[in-house]
Parts: sequence; structure tokens; C-alpha cells
Amino acid sequence: MSSQDPQESAADWSSGCVRRTSLDCNQDGFLKFTGIKMPDSRNSWYNESMNLEECEKMCLADCNCTAYSNLDVRNGGSGCLLWFGELIDIREFSQNEQDLYVRVAASELGSEVENEDIELPLFDLVTVSTATENFSSANVIGEGGFGPVYKGILQNGPEIAVKRLSKYSGQGVQELKNEIVLISKLQHRNLVKLLGCCLEGDERMLIYEFMPNASLDYFIFDPSRKTSLAWKDRFEIAMGISRGLLYLHQDSRLKIIHRDLKTSNILLDSDMNAKISDFGLAKIFGGDQVEGKTKRVIGTYGYMSPEYAVDGKYSVKSDVFSIGVIILEIVSGRKNRKFHHLEHHHNLLGHAWLLWTEGKVLELIDECLKESFSESQVLRCIQVGLLCVQKLPKDRPTMASVVFWLGNEGLVLPQPKQPGFFIERNSMESSESTDEAYLSNSMSITVLEPR
Repeated sequence: MSSQDPQESAADWSSGCVRRTSLDCNQDGFLKFTGIKMPDSRNSWYNESMNLEECEKMCLADCNCTAYSNLDVRNGGSGCLLWFGELIDIREFSQNEQDLYVRVAASELGSEVENEDIELPLFDLVTVSTATENFSSANVIGEGGFGPVYKGILQNGPEIAVKRLSKYSGQGVQELKNEIVLISKLQHRNLVKLLGCCLEGDERMLIYEFMPNASLDYFIFDPSRKTSLAWKDRFEIAMGISRGLLYLHQDSRLKIIHRDLKTSNILLDSDMNAKISDFGLAKIFGGDQVEGKTKRVIGTYGYMSPEYAVDGKYSVKSDVFSIGVIILEIVSGRKNRKFHHLEHHHNLLGHAWLLWTEGKVLELIDECLKESFSESQVLRCIQVGLLCVQKLPKDRPTMASVVFWLGNEGLVLPQPKQPGFFIERNSMESSESTDEAYLSNSMSITVLEPR
């Protein structure tokens, strides 16, 4: 909505606000307005028994319906009140506790992403419960800070992955809403596809396309399964993740910072194509915004950039740090935090840096790749990985550079500087058993900001 010079009388106000974008009927949605006087009721209709959800559906189904609200705001709200045609005599009225949902064009919803009502297919609880065999433990295919993920099969055939919010979850409804808002607006072959959601009773679930080859960490960190990932496959996975992240940072209409990029959040389809998942912690940046800061640092040790882990600062460059870690893990088949070496107590990033400075960087490559790797591609991946994990954000490349460098032979790349967290741990911290007890690779954690 935008305003024009009012020529109206106090009882009409018909010349006040005008639409920036005309309605399309089939592509419209609703924006919630609070603290305003309800429109003139001469073109309205009401029903005392309908709830707000039924009211919304009825308004959306009628192209002439321009707004809806509860008829009665007491006791949580009840009834349905619809308006048709022009909305007349609306003005600010802070004492009014009644919410008004105004019909707007779909393009108007993008700039109100925090408050909009999300239009996604809704799955009923019976359908999801049947698909997952009543949420059988045998169908659990993953577990994270959000809650369990189940494999399911719909009656008409497609396989689905059901992400179910646990009531004991460290994350919650806000993260779920955040994920719905973001991923419902994003379309890219290297992002996992959200099919719908189930919001019934106390249940909060997201329904995704099923990824038959699980996640990247399922393969590259397992001694037997990693052998099935030849260098060609690993390189294509690295390229796919990079393209997906470039889309989030630059090519989508929203500028998205993922904030929890890690191998367990990279899913693999039947053709081993990489798809970025889990947008519960992601943030939207405005047009000119380059950095955000939080006192509630959430993410996974080993993938967090130094500035985020220590100061709560995040940007596209903190995501770049994370993908640098992932690229080095793909090359080596080793976890950054769990890495240990007989001659030092650095993590994987520190070990890669030492090999780089000693001119022995090919020693980083996973043993099972010795017969299948392309030396030029491996060297390029390691160099790009080290450029991504440099200590200072300003030294790290953009994702546009990462994709260009990975995809083109013969380029002269910049020389990397020392990586973040280049400090030796003590022997207890670097032991496999202690590190496993300290933090699981697949879990997201909250870190209190240091004073």
C-alpha cells in the first residue's frame, strides 16, 4: 500500500491509500495489520461460528474479498468477518486489539517476510502419521536440534522426509517458521525442496522431498561407505554446494545467510546431487546490509567462523568459512574438529595449512582416492578451501569467486593466509573420545556470547 494526498471527508477516507500492485486473485496472500480502525462495514459479511483459518480460506477463494478478521476478539478470537470491494475508513487506532488481514498481491509479500501468512500445502496429521507408520522409530532417518526426521511414503507413492519438532527441542516454533518462510521462497537444484507442512494441534512438522542417499557426512566420514565416493563425485558435490550457496547469497531475490552449513546439512539425492538443507537458523539481509550480530550464537563447532563463534558477527563471509571447512573435509575424508595427528595438535584446517606451507599439500587427500583423483582439481579445491577459511572475513572470497575458481582450470588463484583457529589444542582436547563426548558433529548448539 502507498498513500496519496487525502481529499476525503472524515467519514469516508476513500482517497487515502492506494495499492502499489494490483491483485491477481490466484496469486494473492494476506498481510496482518494491527492497531488500526476496522474498515467501514457497509460491504461486509459475517459468520459467528467460523474460526479464523476457515475465514481466511473463504476470503482467499472469493476474488472480491479484500480483507478478513475475527468477528469477536474476546477469549482468543472467534467468528469471521469479511470485507468486499474497497476498504473504506481505515486509520490508525492504537487502542484497537483486533487484527485485520488485508489481501495483497504476492509480490508485496516478499518485503513483509517476517509477518506474512505462508502459503504452503498443508498435510493433515492422519496423512503424515500413516505415511510414517505412526512415527515408527524404525523410520527415523536423522536427529538434530530440531527433533527427529522420519522417512515416509504417501498413499499415492512419493517418498517424503518428515521433520518433526520435538517438544523437548532446543530449537522451536520460531526456527520452524523461519525455515518455512525462507525455503518456501527459494527454488534451486542444489537446495532441498519443501513440499508442505503439518500444523495440527501441538504438532509442528515440515515435509520435504526424500533424499535416498542421506547426508554427506554419512559417506565421507565412514571407512567403508567413503570408498563409494570417487573423486569425480566429491568434486561435483563441492560444486553443487557452492552453486547453492551462491544462489542464497546473490542470485535469489532474498539475500540469505545460512549460519549452520555443515556436512550433515548437505543431503544427497539418488544421483548424488548435493542439496543444502536446514534453514532454521538462516537470516535474511536487506539490500545494503553486510553484517549482523547476535548475543545468541547458534551453530556447530568446527564449521563456525572465528568472528561468529567469538563475537556473534555473521555475514556471507561466515558462510564462506563454513563451506571452506566442508571442501577440505570432502578432500580429506576427515572431520575438522575430530582430526588428530601424531606430530601436532591442530585441527584439520591447521593441518592443511602446515602441509600447504611445506609444499606437501597432496598428502591431505583421502587415502581411498589415490587411484581416482585429478591432481589439478584436488590442488585447486584445497587452495580454494584454504582461501575460504582465512581468519579475517575481508580476506575470504565471495561465493561467485569460489564457483568460478572451482569450475575453471588454469586460473592463477590468490595465495591463502593463515586460517582461523590456527592454534594447537592440548592432547586431551584433540583425542577422538574426548571430542566425541564434547560435541556431536551433527548437532547445532547455542554458545553464550563472552563478556
